[in-house]
Order: sequence, then C-alpha cells, then structure tokens
Amino acid sequence: MTNEETGRTEAVYREVNEAIAQTAERIDAAEVALVCECGDAECIERVTAEVEVYERVRAHPTRFILVEGHEEPTVERVLETRDGYAIVDKTERDAARVARRLNPRDGK
Repeated sequence: MTNEETGRTEAVYREVNEAIAQTAERIDAAEVALVCECGDAECIERVTAEVEVYERVRAHPTRFILVEGHEEPTVERVLETRDGYAIVDKTERDAARVARRLNPRDGK
C-alpha cells in the first residue's frame, strides 16, 4: 500500500470519528469510543479517549489517534501514549499532504 493509500484510509477513519465525537458532544459525554485511525483498512479496533483529548488532536490536520502499536514509523511519529492508544503526527510528506487535503475541519 502506498503512503497516499494509507493516508486515504486514515482519513476515512477520521471522518467516522468526527461523527462519533459530534454525537458525544451533543450528549455531553466526557469520553468517546473511537475507531483506530491507523492505515490498516481492515483494522476494527477501538480506543476510548476523553473528548478533550480528541479535540486537541483534531486541532492539527496531520495528527491521528491509533491503538498503541499500530503506528507506522516510516510515515509518522508518536507524540504521546495514553491508556492503550497513541497520538501520532505524520512526518512523511505524502502522508501529511493527504491528511491536510482530506481534513474535515479545514473550513470547506
């Protein structure tokens, strides 16, 4: 799988999590059960994170929440690990470009 294909997969998971987070905010939940945003198109694992943490991650278009151990060191670096999940930032140029282009919060 190319870095661009991986980036598209991650963007799809991010879109799903946006809908989940919006629902959590409507019901004033403190935590949200998210889909792992890794590049594996067959991954079905989930992570539970505080809504506040999710919003902090979403403030940066190249950051994602993954199940700990699902990170891909050739395209991203781990910024932080918490209770079974990792927050990563894209470091590889093509992966970062795709993440920015497909960012659902870019004001379109």
